[in-house]
Amino acid sequence: MEEERLMLKKKPTYPVSDALDTYLKKYSRKIEMPILYDDLLRFIGSVAVYDDNDEDTLWVRVYYNEYDRKEIDTSLKRVYSLLLSDGSAHIDQYLNVDSIDYCTFGNSKPFRVKVRNVLNDNFTNFYVKKADASRIYGLELEHMLSPYNLNFMVYKDTLIEEHIAGIPGDVFIKEMLPKCTESEKSQLAKEFVKFNERCMIRLLGDMRSYNYVIVATHDFDHVVYRIRAIDFDQQSFEGRLKLYRPQFFKENFQMVELVRKKLLKDSIDQYKLEERSIVAKRIISSGNRIKLLDKVCRKDTISLPENVEMLKGEIFELTKDVKFKNCTTMGEIINIALDFVKRNYKGVSMKQILEHNIKL
Repeated sequence: MEEERLMLKKKPTYPVSDALDTYLKKYSRKIEMPILYDDLLRFIGSVAVYDDNDEDTLWVRVYYNEYDRKEIDTSLKRVYSLLLSDGSAHIDQYLNVDSIDYCTFGNSKPFRVKVRNVLNDNFTNFYVKKADASRIYGLELEHMLSPYNLNFMVYKDTLIEEHIAGIPGDVFIKEMLPKCTESEKSQLAKEFVKFNERCMIRLLGDMRSYNYVIVATHDFDHVVYRIRAIDFDQQSFEGRLKLYRPQFFKENFQMVELVRKKLLKDSIDQYKLEERSIVAKRIISSGNRIKLLDKVCRKDTISLPENVEMLKGEIFELTKDVKFKNCTTMGEIINIALDFVKRNYKGVSMKQILEHNIKL
């Protein structure tokens, strides 16, 4: 596939700038932690992790020598408390680090840590990754512009992310989609259109089926499905606009077919407009936070110069907005793209209603 060929060049890891570091501290994303990513690389061995069907998951379960394991377990319990509680050590006695898994593929090479409450056997996963500026921008944009809040923290070169629960898209498409009712398939088609539009608007790339999850919520007598991104490694890096549109990946072919079979063009256009309007409202309501993030991102380097040149040209061809032609960084492209969405939003604000006595 052309999309795969275009993404063969490995994305570099971009360091956290001083300006981004200040931003993270201002919004309580920067928190001092007792363990860093490199500390977890001290494992002395590993075993492959298989799923329920005895297929290799491409994750390996790592183990450490006795001295390191004790220190690492204590530190990871503290990270759990910092991420999900008040940061104190009083809950350590109720926690056990059941496993530490290492991902052998992808750019971020994350560790997945499973922490269990020994009193009731409830468990939580979180991820330890190398801090990457473009990924952090992706997490922040998702937090502000999607329906979902994200919980993560950064310290030095380490990024900690809370697990995002849901059914992996590839698993859902293979095992559950054929069992869905016709009504549920229509709902999934609608959600994929909205998800596709949201990814393009905020330039989140590589949304193949294994990089998002399907979240199922029971509501009275039916199930409501939502699509949620879980991988933000390809935030504003690629040069081709189509790589920011999930519809063009072969892994999403069945979802695209759902849209084709279940939705008329007028409905598709309606759902795209709905999503653009919702994103515009979120941009407005995010206020100074998104303005500061834009300011930091505009001066940062999170992609290759040739990717910036290619992307700004393709977006100009789509929007005919000459502002894109003057962009020199991916941050500037994001800023103008979000401003374009906001400028074309036709909604009526509460301030306008009050000032001009507009009737709803």
